[in-house]
Amino acid sequence: MAKNLLNKYVWLVETIYKAKRISFEDICQHWLDNDMSEGKPMSIRTFHKWRIAIEEMFGLIIENEHNGHYRYFIQNEEELKNGSMRSWLFNTLAVSNLMMNSVSVKDKVLFEEIPDGEQFLPIIIEALKKNKVLEVTYQGFSRDKANTFEVEPYCLKVFKQRWYLMGASPYNDQIKIYALDRVRWLWMTDKGFKCPKDFVPEEFFEDCFGIIADRKINVETVKMKVLTKQANYLRSLPLHHTQKEIEKTDEYSIFTVHLRPTFDFSQEILSQGADIEVLSPKWFRDEIVEISKQMYNKYHKNKNQYDKRF
Repeated sequence: MAKNLLNKYVWLVETIYKAKRISFEDICQHWLDNDMSEGKPMSIRTFHKWRIAIEEMFGLIIENEHNGHYRYFIQNEEELKNGSMRSWLFNTLAVSNLMMNSVSVKDKVLFEEIPDGEQFLPIIIEALKKNKVLEVTYQGFSRDKANTFEVEPYCLKVFKQRWYLMGASPYNDQIKIYALDRVRWLWMTDKGFKCPKDFVPEEFFEDCFGIIADRKINVETVKMKVLTKQANYLRSLPLHHTQKEIEKTDEYSIFTVHLRPTFDFSQEILSQGADIEVLSPKWFRDEIVEISKQMYNKYHKNKNQYDKRF
């Protein structure tokens, strides 16, 4: 499909989404004000063709009020924020569209550097479609050399700017997760496999913070005391979809999340510094306390040596 047509779909969704309710006449006026129109008006037939294509591609339903006003709106606008592949695809296209039309400020917009690995996505997606086994040459961070093995691909997941492949080994059926930036080579074999019928990726990661899905760690309700300045940040960007604010004062708020307190979650808590204090469960609080002690001892032990050197 032509990239220009995709940009038009994105434009139409954004126009309706921003307006909340908008008539076809107003849509046409906005269209003529946009450079993509090249001064050519939009016909009602073209509008409905785009509307149907948008529903098929992004799952976004553009409906009419049908109450005499004939104003259009996005019936399921929550889909734009639900973290699904379609919402991710739409938002990526929307940002790309915006940047392509703003080349004059390209030096004023800075992006994060994303680790390598995206070049393997076409092969992985093809294997997911066809249920084909992948052969992977992979070197984990703790390994001195790469190893080659087979993986039955179950799903892909993005976490903190990194792509991860989750799959099972045909040899021992263990489900593992592989960072694509640690893949040295990857190709699709002719071997087929059957993905478990009861495996649903979203449900599998529902109780996880990130990509660690250690079933040996039970799901717990973690209670945290958060200073007010950081509480505002957590309200706008929750740690987890189960996050709740159960108490609020002028100095702090109490939040809870219901998940598996795995290594990646403890790293997230520690990254918040002294602004977050884990209250319960006790074993998780003790774990954070112990890591904090080790950090303090390391800095305190080396303080005199550091002062002499620098």
